[in-house]
Amino acid sequence: MAEVLATMVVGPLVSMVKEKASSYLLEQYQVMEGLEKQHKLLKRKLPAILDVITDAEEQAAAKREGAKAWLEEVRQVAYQANDVLDEFKYEALRRKAREEGHYKELGMDVIKLFPSHNRFVFRIKMGNKLRMILEELDVLIAEMNCFGFKFRQGPPVPVNHLRENSSKIIDPVDIAGRSRAGDKKKIIKSLLDKASNVNLTVFPVVGMGGMGKTTLAQLVYNDPDIQKHFQLRLWVCVSDNFDVDSLAERIVEEAKKNGCQANGSSALDKLQNAVSGKRYLLVLDDVWNRDEAHKWEKLKSYLQHGGSGSSVLITTRDQAVAQLMMGTATGAYELGRLGENFIEEIIRSRAFSSKQEKDWPRELVNMVGDVAKRCAGSPLAATALGSVLSTKTTAREWKDVLRRKKICDDRNGILPVLKLSYNCLPSHMRQCFAFCAMFPKDYEIDVEMLIQLWMANGFISVLQGEEHPEISGKNIFIELASRSFFQDVKGIPFEFTDIEVSRVTCKIHDLMHDVALDSMGKECAAIATEQSKSGDFPHSARHLLLSVYKPETLLNASQEKGSPVIQTLICEKDVDNDLQHLSKYRSARALKITGGLELKQTSFLKPVWLHHLRYLDLSGSYAIKSLPEDISILYHLQTLNLSGCRYLERLPKGMKYMTALRHLYTHGSSRYITSLSSLELLADDTETESVAEQNSSELVHGREKWEHRSPLARMHLRGYNLLFSHSSALPLWTCFAQLEHLTIWWCDSLVYWPENVFQALVSLRNLRIWRCSKLTGRTQETSEQSAPERSGLLPCLESLSLDDCPSLVEVPNLPASLKTLHIYNFHMLGSIIFGQQEDTSSSLIPGSSSTEAVLKLSSSTSHPFLPCLESLDIMLCRGLSEVANLPPSIKTLEIWECDNLRSLSGQLDALQTLNINRCSNLKSLESCLGRLPSLENLSLYMCRSLQSLPNGPQTYSYLRALWIQSCPGIKLLPSSLQQRLDHLEEKTLDARYEGWEYSIRRRLACLK
Repeated sequence: MAEVLATMVVGPLVSMVKEKASSYLLEQYQVMEGLEKQHKLLKRKLPAILDVITDAEEQAAAKREGAKAWLEEVRQVAYQANDVLDEFKYEALRRKAREEGHYKELGMDVIKLFPSHNRFVFRIKMGNKLRMILEELDVLIAEMNCFGFKFRQGPPVPVNHLRENSSKIIDPVDIAGRSRAGDKKKIIKSLLDKASNVNLTVFPVVGMGGMGKTTLAQLVYNDPDIQKHFQLRLWVCVSDNFDVDSLAERIVEEAKKNGCQANGSSALDKLQNAVSGKRYLLVLDDVWNRDEAHKWEKLKSYLQHGGSGSSVLITTRDQAVAQLMMGTATGAYELGRLGENFIEEIIRSRAFSSKQEKDWPRELVNMVGDVAKRCAGSPLAATALGSVLSTKTTAREWKDVLRRKKICDDRNGILPVLKLSYNCLPSHMRQCFAFCAMFPKDYEIDVEMLIQLWMANGFISVLQGEEHPEISGKNIFIELASRSFFQDVKGIPFEFTDIEVSRVTCKIHDLMHDVALDSMGKECAAIATEQSKSGDFPHSARHLLLSVYKPETLLNASQEKGSPVIQTLICEKDVDNDLQHLSKYRSARALKITGGLELKQTSFLKPVWLHHLRYLDLSGSYAIKSLPEDISILYHLQTLNLSGCRYLERLPKGMKYMTALRHLYTHGSSRYITSLSSLELLADDTETESVAEQNSSELVHGREKWEHRSPLARMHLRGYNLLFSHSSALPLWTCFAQLEHLTIWWCDSLVYWPENVFQALVSLRNLRIWRCSKLTGRTQETSEQSAPERSGLLPCLESLSLDDCPSLVEVPNLPASLKTLHIYNFHMLGSIIFGQQEDTSSSLIPGSSSTEAVLKLSSSTSHPFLPCLESLDIMLCRGLSEVANLPPSIKTLEIWECDNLRSLSGQLDALQTLNINRCSNLKSLESCLGRLPSLENLSLYMCRSLQSLPNGPQTYSYLRALWIQSCPGIKLLPSSLQQRLDHLEEKTLDARYEGWEYSIRRRLACLK
């Protein structure tokens, strides 16, 4: 059996070209007039190649050089055809814009922008290009027949297997974490025992790739004893590049996040200053520098200035690296294989993830042990192999996988099984993942950006009548993450700058990154070292990420040698000078360029040469004041990101002709934008992000323009006072019936609960109201709505966030569909009351004032009250003393920094997670929340007055995790909780306070 190699990504590219050849736009605007014969030939020849592409990819993966060379030629011809068909499509869009009046708005500039728009000239030029492609295809088809490639069905698209909710993705880290408890304990003991060492301690953890070294290091790094012992904790991923100055900079950045001062003329001097005198733990993850001892010694000499007991924890696959960094041949911690029982648990969790345990096929369950033996004790291999098997439903299919000779072996480690997992993906998913080879190892990828880059490059195909490409992209991402192609998926919630920005990020395991590189070859590249010169520039790269200072220097020098084939260019660092040769980027689909303080103009953008551009990100270009007016001829553009362009004064006039635009981001820029007229005719499904306007009369009186376009999905409104106060604005809201996300902030005219507005928002799922200082929540007495009409407001609302609205006293008619409620920054609020309560004063707890503000939340249905509400967060309400009548449906209750809180009430039989943090006046939970029979996670931190916990016989029956810290008033754990301690998966108990019972200490000692 040949070695398993990652298959080349060619099939999806050819498939994309085939779909473009059949585009209705080409027919509608007759852009291929006179070329009908060539067009028909193209539509016939492409499917012929697609029929055998799977067989050719498999033969290339089996090291048949002829097949590999043929596929490479197919790829190059497909790229050429892709550009040609996009030129035809652009011509169709140009003709459409001309019919709609764009030429008239451009005036005399149209001569410069379209110097050769004569149809006869266009037909001759494009006919020659199309003829050359057809000749190339004829040669490829002849070679295809010589090779004897056969029709082969590719991996099926796992439609029913796609995860609907990313929160349901099973993460093997928890399983691996439990299995590594012994390793964790040994490493922590070793680090703590060296507290008096004057010299720097170097502690390497060595193990095969995918064995869980990083997971183990994270467990150690986040352990409470480690957090208490070390004054400073730092984490840096090294991977392939052990550049001393770059590493020093990254360590210093980590130190600054922890409040350290770092002065000095160089990065190394700053590093020495940051760690000087402090006992620190530095984790260097994934180190490879076995032949560069001098670099480590140089870095180490500056790290030596920490306090006694300072340690460097290293993870590496290479024993030689461990010896080099320790300076001795012994002492490294060798991480063994994961226990087979844990490997089996991971495989079962993946292979049968779509079924309940009672429905697992017995025949397949009995084969899990054989599968586990092939995983070499690696949790990553078990995850990958389990994901492969999740699409196999018969014992025969499982046996076919097990018959492969190379799944895991000593020479190649687990790479063969990862490549097998990759090869079993549907072709379009392989293409999406392989594209990620352009990101450096350990790069934090913004998921929304990634999906938009997939769209820009045509990787996401959506047939007419199917879901939006963003939804398809999200489903692809979720499926890839569920198979561990992506990891460390996390949400970054509220970043309070000029507006809320929430995003999801992920990373790629370094071994999975190797698989992507193996598939893409030289098509993807990342340059992250300053030493890179134009001679080292990857001229064959189509997708390039630059993370070097002054990237324009490298780009300008490289472009002098010829036109690049780059389709995706991401510049991580500021561009301070013009990109002199950007006009050569004729194939560019995606550009991310951040202008520095010196770059005040966007003259480097040449839209006339960037017709294929789908994604343009100028975010953070602080000094840019305007965009070129001719940017409106980018008819293909789907995403335009102008966030953080603080001095941007206006948007180009002709943006309404950019009919492909779906995403416009202007948060952090919007305070200076003075016109919205260009946004009134954006194309289908456009998302406008926080476009602010102090005088919104233009928008109010533009209803007739909004009526003739597909509605928005997401809207952020800042200071749109007329939209809520002007009577003529109410009909406008009927144009937003498909709106799903709405943020209203800093709207001073909003006083009453805008029921008339909400009546139109029948599709709204997420509503956030922030810093509306005069909003009371009361309804206007003049409202013409009847009670039944009010009860039907916002019928699809699932999430409501109320933040810093100090006058708010009532939230009326909450819909039964509400699942999540956030209440933040109500500093003057005294009570929160759910449901109807006639005598508010009677509910006040002793010692509270009747003059304190009371927030009443009522529902459109009273029986049951808010039946779907599952999550309630209350944070930074420092005057809050009471939360009454909590709905029984709540599963997650989190209360943070409510210093005056003294009373909670409700029967929370469904509650699974209770997290109370820094509520220093809360004394008891014993009787206020009911029996809590479903509780799984309990976290109490710095509740200094808390004395008693619930003690029902069933209260802790399902408890999995317990954290109690800095709660000195708790002298004794309830007996029902003590009985559960031995069965907890995770626990952190602070037993330092005098008065804790000896029996508790003894139990904790046994647990260790």
